[in-house]
Amino acid sequence: MSKCLQAAGEAVYDKSAGWYDAFYRDKDYEGEARRIAELVRQRHPAAMTLLDVACGTGRHLEYLARTFRCTGVDLEAKMLSVALLRVPEVSLVVGDMTALDLGGQFDTVVCLFSSIGYVRTLDGLQRALAAMARQLAPGGVLVIEPWIRPETWRGGAVVVEVIDEGAGKLVRVLVSRLEETVSVLDIHYVFASPGHVTTADEQHHLGLFTKDQYVAAAETSGLTVEWNPDGLIGRGMVIGVKSPKDG
Repeated sequence: MSKCLQAAGEAVYDKSAGWYDAFYRDKDYEGEARRIAELVRQRHPAAMTLLDVACGTGRHLEYLARTFRCTGVDLEAKMLSVALLRVPEVSLVVGDMTALDLGGQFDTVVCLFSSIGYVRTLDGLQRALAAMARQLAPGGVLVIEPWIRPETWRGGAVVVEVIDEGAGKLVRVLVSRLEETVSVLDIHYVFASPGHVTTADEQHHLGLFTKDQYVAAAETSGLTVEWNPDGLIGRGMVIGVKSPKDG
């Protein structure tokens, strides 16, 4: 599941930001960051700066910052408060991925773990990729990890996850459905510790876009685009390069 950005101005991890990382403790963030660095270096060997859009709790930034001078942006202030503890050396900014304006001087812009799905609509996708492309310096590289595509969507299942948290238990129950081209995830959390129970509910809306729609949105943003079919976790990947002549 994606990390953070919902529709513009709408936070969805307001109650659960502190629980987020527990459910992804086995995700290979270090290996993914290493792969991103390799892909970028192949296309832009001198790349030094990186913007992580929808950076969430900073798990990718923790490793990307070993290679690049990083900035993270996220709509969720509470997610950024978790990231700040993890990567205090990284500049963290509250912002909406469809309306970024950070100066356009990054050698690399990434949007990982399917966060792009939170733009919901094709118009939102186009605005987000255009905004990210504007943040690239000439010759810069954009990397987008898509959300699930329409042809691979498998909704309707009920997922229950239980995490041991010392003396407590953390439970996440997820039910998904499709509303036209938007996947809807209803999530219920329970955190039980001795003598206390805390609950929270969320509803996430993520747009399902085709490979061609991702590629077209990146090309419309002025980038030379390629599609990596495997990506980081099997969902594919959009890689766009800005012309070195673009100022």
